[in-house]
Amino acid sequence: MTDPLVFSPPRQRGVTVQTSLILALAAITAVATWRASLAPIGPSLAVFILVAGLAFFPIPFLSYWLYALTRATYSLDRDKLVLSWGLRVEQIPVSDVEWVRPVSGLAGSIPLPAVHLPGAVLGTRRHPDLGAVEFLASDEHALLLVATEKHIFAISPENAAGFMENIQHTIELGSLTPAAPQSVYPTFVVVEAWNSLLARYLWLAGLFLNVGLLVWVSLTIPALTRVPLGFLPGGTPGEAVPAVGLILLPILSIALFAGGWLAGLFFYRRPDQQVLAQAVWAGGVFATLLFLLAVMFLLTTPV
Repeated sequence: MTDPLVFSPPRQRGVTVQTSLILALAAITAVATWRASLAPIGPSLAVFILVAGLAFFPIPFLSYWLYALTRATYSLDRDKLVLSWGLRVEQIPVSDVEWVRPVSGLAGSIPLPAVHLPGAVLGTRRHPDLGAVEFLASDEHALLLVATEKHIFAISPENAAGFMENIQHTIELGSLTPAAPQSVYPTFVVVEAWNSLLARYLWLAGLFLNVGLLVWVSLTIPALTRVPLGFLPGGTPGEAVPAVGLILLPILSIALFAGGWLAGLFFYRRPDQQVLAQAVWAGGVFATLLFLLAVMFLLTTPV
């Protein structure tokens, strides 16, 4: 069996744009969180918390898109074409490929996914003649369509001419050992992990603990004026700050738990790393318990 031909999507522009956005949003989140810790209780505090939340929300998605872009490939051999984009994998038997052509050759344009960035043209849109088209591409200006009887995919190999030449030649040769079609979606990992009783309990425990911590701190802050946010090497409380600074602890706890949840999903997709994934989720629950204990010690420490 010959080695598969591997074609990659253009990456440089997408990596630059997505990395810049992640760094900019992380900076906004950090500054807004810091300002929230210093703001008095009132509208300004709510604004800073809202800004921090809105800036942080896209970061996990951008991080996944960046990871997916750096690992994305279109792999072709005598028997199958494999479109791999992060956790999304589509294996297409070569015998199922009906035609391949550039989008520019169509009579009408295909609308792009509602949310798309350089390096992340992902999602499904409908064309009046072709039906549903799934995008697994990084460059909206260099799209190729790969059609099977049931699906059409829009991809963007960097060497589009070479890809078309090789796949046409492979189709003409015919398959020696037809491969089975296979579709793997990112949600499959979530569903599979949810079916694990231990993973489910760890997720729910972490969620309830973090929500409880946030509610507890939010209800406690109005009754306080100043609290210490740390201890000196000798064990004495550090300098007291406005009580609203206590909101930093649940925010950090939630951010760490969310990051650990995503990291665990990344590991769980491989059977040999599922124990590691569960250890990461257990560590997130343990970290939340430590934040709860920290809040309890700070609240009972005299200023």
